[in-house]
Amino acid sequence: MYAIIESGGKQFTVTEGSRLRIEKVAKEVGDEIAIQEVLVVNNDETTLLGAPYVAGASVSGKVIAQGKARKVTIFKYKRRKDSKKKKGHRQPYTEVLVEKIHLEAGNGA
Repeated sequence: MYAIIESGGKQFTVTEGSRLRIEKVAKEVGDEIAIQEVLVVNNDETTLLGAPYVAGASVSGKVIAQGKARKVTIFKYKRRKDSKKKKGHRQPYTEVLVEKIHLEAGNGA
C-alpha cells in the first residue's frame, strides 16, 4: 500500500515504515503528525484518485528529527563591473517516519 501526499508545495510517495523530509513543521521530536492532503491511495487492489484530495484518507507518522539541509551557495558575478554577490542558504526540514496510511471503509478499500 502506498500513498502520494502533498506537503509544503511538494509531492511525496510514501509507504508505511518509510522516512521522508518535508518542509519544516512546528512540532517537537517525538510528536505525532497527521497529513490530510492525500492525492492518491493504492492498496494493491484499487487506486483511489483525489479531486484534488482523497476524501477520508490521511497519513499519520511521528516526527524523528528537525534539522537543516546542506548549504547551498549562491554566487552572482558580472564581469568587468566589479560586481559580486555571495549568499548561502540552509533549508529547514522535518524528518517524519510514516506509521500508518488511513482510509475510510466507504472509499473502496
